Amino acid sequence: MKATVLALAALWAGALIAQAPAPPQHAAHLEKLATLLDLTDAQKTQVQAVLEEEHARIKAAHEEARASGTKPDWQQMKALHEQIQQETIQKLTPVLSASQLKKFQTLQEMHGEMMHRFGHGGPPGADTPPPAQN
Repeated sequence: MKATVLALAALWAGALIAQAPAPPQHAAHLEKLATLLDLTDAQKTQVQAVLEEEHARIKAAHEEARASGTKPDWQQMKALHEQIQQETIQKLTPVLSASQLKKFQTLQEMHGEMMHRFGHGGPPGADTPPPAQN
């Protein structure tokens, strides 16, 4: 079962790599999440509202950083993402069961690892080896 959950989680996390998916994609992601977490209809509505708020806050932070005309500091943006994610967990704690919350956190971690692995989660050049010295 764990392998199945991890495989589905990897598919779900991989689907989230797009930075700003269109609304139909949001619906598809929510459906995948609802299946993975076995959400009730009431939970689905509450989780959707929390995740939409999280997405809006992260998007606004990126737009604000871009509009400032300066290159955003990677560490500050990472810290902001982590803070928003922790607030999301706090908001979902009364909505989800303990096992659902644990699965959600696992999915979040996997998403973060996927983002880092595909070059979206670290400072520029973090995964690039240094040039060869002659």
